[in-house]
Amino acid sequence: MKSILEAITSGDASPADFAALDVPESYRAITLHKDEEQMFAGQDSRDKDPRKSLHLDEIAVPELGPGEALVAVMASAVNYNTVWSSIYEPVSTFSFLERYGRLSPETARHNLPYHVLGSDLAGVVLRTGPGVHAWKPGDEVVAHCLSVELESADGHNDTMLDPEQRIWGFETNFGGLAEIALVKSNQLMPKPAHLTWEEAASPGLVNSTAYRQLVSRNGAGMKQGDNVLIWGASGGLGSYATQYALAGGATPICVVSNDAKADICRAMGAEAIIDRSAEGYRFWKDENNQDPREWKRFGGRIRELTGGEDVDIVFEHPGRETFGASVYVTRKGGTIVTCASTSGYMHQYDNRYLWMSLKRIVGSHFANYREAWEANRLIAKGKIHPTLSKTYTLEETGQAALDVHHNKHQGKVGVLCLAPSEGLGVRDEELREKHLPAINRFRGE
Repeated sequence: MKSILEAITSGDASPADFAALDVPESYRAITLHKDEEQMFAGQDSRDKDPRKSLHLDEIAVPELGPGEALVAVMASAVNYNTVWSSIYEPVSTFSFLERYGRLSPETARHNLPYHVLGSDLAGVVLRTGPGVHAWKPGDEVVAHCLSVELESADGHNDTMLDPEQRIWGFETNFGGLAEIALVKSNQLMPKPAHLTWEEAASPGLVNSTAYRQLVSRNGAGMKQGDNVLIWGASGGLGSYATQYALAGGATPICVVSNDAKADICRAMGAEAIIDRSAEGYRFWKDENNQDPREWKRFGGRIRELTGGEDVDIVFEHPGRETFGASVYVTRKGGTIVTCASTSGYMHQYDNRYLWMSLKRIVGSHFANYREAWEANRLIAKGKIHPTLSKTYTLEETGQAALDVHHNKHQGKVGVLCLAPSEGLGVRDEELREKHLPAINRFRGE
């Protein structure tokens, strides 16, 4: 690994130099162990501790197949799917690996007694497999997390509809929380030149997800003038949704849980902010019954902030806790677009407010390659900015996942993999200087 890191940090190694490097037989990676699937049995979700389930292991470098690339990972990041994996909810990810492993002799490599997690990376291509022509050793890249086989006609209009579509590092093995990752070549995109490794690694999953969910015609199709209610507006997903709303001429109504998160939304340029903790919204009377009066109170507060208008779009991801309110407050003919259920998967809402007001619920899951490419292009042009708030070492990934699990973070939490320190990898200092305040917004600098 030392020679690989030296080549990357030198800044002047050629593609031939990278091609000549020896790929090591093994590398360090954050793993789950299959024989520990039941370690949290009977515990409440919040009590499950990722520091106990996530391991830093030395594992064998996987065989490189057609259409694939091995990437030296300088930095990665923690997503909610890392948390779900680490606490074995809603199911053990080893069930994904077993299913994928049955697909073909090539995918059998993924069905192992350990699972390398991570759905983000920034790094450098080391090797490419047969059939890869767009990328070469030495290319500085980021990776989006759509792994797709594309052997079915269903995926050729939108790859997210392919029956063999998976999230890399969650439903496949050899993810980005490691020193080396195995990806399909059509996951690769150019690393934004003005960002450090850790900054460049942080947008991937959440930025692409927010783009499809809010901007793409496959999601809400946001337009200028729309009022957009954004839950968790300073979080990993919501912080990008807030930026897209502002950049696209819409008005974000940012829902947060404390003053610090409200301040971050203001720093991004948002003006309409609801601190749900300070204002005491309680959408559930008890475990089984919601409180429509609170929906109405919440809707009234939104109208105060919008000059009497309801929201055109609700950017949903908390799920069970908020979904009834989301359906209620959406304007007639509006859209509730959902990509996750971090507070619970079993949603309940009053269907009268949906059908009689001609509202739509749209499911949105990650993004196709084109959407991910467009989202990354906006990062590279300095139109949308990373929301990195804190960076951990690879050894500290368990603590990073615990912080996300308990919502102690803001924006995105990064992980240094091969990068020995923060601040490395910037190639365009002029563009960086222009956007430095926005880049550092979530760090509180």
